[in-house]
Amino acid sequence: MTALPEVPDLDSDAFHVDWYDTYAQLRERRPVTPVRFFGQDAWLVTGYEQARTALTDLRLSSDPKAQYPDVDVDFPAYLGFSDRAKHYFVNNMGTSDPPSHTRLRKLVAREFTARRVMAMRPRVQQIVDGLLDTMAETPDADVVASFAHPLPIQVICELLGVEEGRRSDFGRWSAEILIMDPERAEARGAAAEEVVDFMLDLVERRRAAPGDDLLSALIQARDVDEARLSQDELVSVALVLLLAGYEASVSLIGIGSYLMLRHREQLDVLKADPTLWPNAVEEVLRLYAPPETTTRFAAQDVEIDGVSIPAYSMVLVAGAAANRDPARFPDPDRFDVRRDTKGHLTFGHGIHHCLGRPLAMLEGEVALRSLFERFPDVHATDLDAVAFRRSLLLRGIDSLPVRLGG
Repeated sequence: MTALPEVPDLDSDAFHVDWYDTYAQLRERRPVTPVRFFGQDAWLVTGYEQARTALTDLRLSSDPKAQYPDVDVDFPAYLGFSDRAKHYFVNNMGTSDPPSHTRLRKLVAREFTARRVMAMRPRVQQIVDGLLDTMAETPDADVVASFAHPLPIQVICELLGVEEGRRSDFGRWSAEILIMDPERAEARGAAAEEVVDFMLDLVERRRAAPGDDLLSALIQARDVDEARLSQDELVSVALVLLLAGYEASVSLIGIGSYLMLRHREQLDVLKADPTLWPNAVEEVLRLYAPPETTTRFAAQDVEIDGVSIPAYSMVLVAGAAANRDPARFPDPDRFDVRRDTKGHLTFGHGIHHCLGRPLAMLEGEVALRSLFERFPDVHATDLDAVAFRRSLLLRGIDSLPVRLGG
């Protein structure tokens, strides 16, 4: 075990060699600890109870402007974005605090309901079956490229009412925007401009000719004071749904497939009791949380677990680390589809708890169950060669080659 520096750099190669081991060392040493992140000083929260506390403390703002309230700062996470594009990505429900967040969430939650998501189940199953039919045409496939990528993009685009001919653009835009490499700043900025332009046009078209999609419903939604989502707010909500709803589901399906192939005894458990599939998806999310950290900004001095965090500090709440805290989940590194996963923090906690949870769960359950029931003998060509993406924003795998049978 390599000794950690007093202030670890979360962007260093050493951190990403075995990040869960690093999280465990940090949690044991100090569950709230100073770190470096994208060249800035920050605080990392790795303990379960400490993470829950941080996620419910409204002194820790979701608004990046709380870190530098009197300074116009260009944040590293948006490197390459024009001021126009950044406006739509930074000012959204996930980066706002009450009362603005309360109003936005109420309007979105009124339409993006669990009932609406559950009504999509037959269509999600139809899309899954079609993708598996295509995969079955050859003995070899890449689960990520052929299955994990196309499923969520079709689902989220149908949910938003995006025409079929533009769906491949959404996948390209999303993938480019979430790359945190400064060397790809120009391509990243171009993708942001393109998706913003498309969303602005789509909102106008749905306003003129509403459909039965979520975006049309959000355009019509209003609260008790007759307030509606503005055009800027609608575009920002749609962008959040695209990026969070698409990439997180890609990671869930890819990682879930990887875990099932590595732990085939768990597939035997699921074969004997298929009712465990929803819980199996929860366990995948607990063990390898795709959204690895949640960023907060101290609007004032805050104390967590006896540690004083100065005002204007960046605080990274590592739900992925908290999900493996042995004080909350015994034997936390073990993959167990029977485990009581209640309380894992992959979808957050408190007022920012992810509204997209029902959709992610639906896609994960239908996709993974269908894949392994359709191809019970599927096996990876080289599990040890599978590489996890180096990203604290959204952990995942980019390729999972398999042989479907034999």
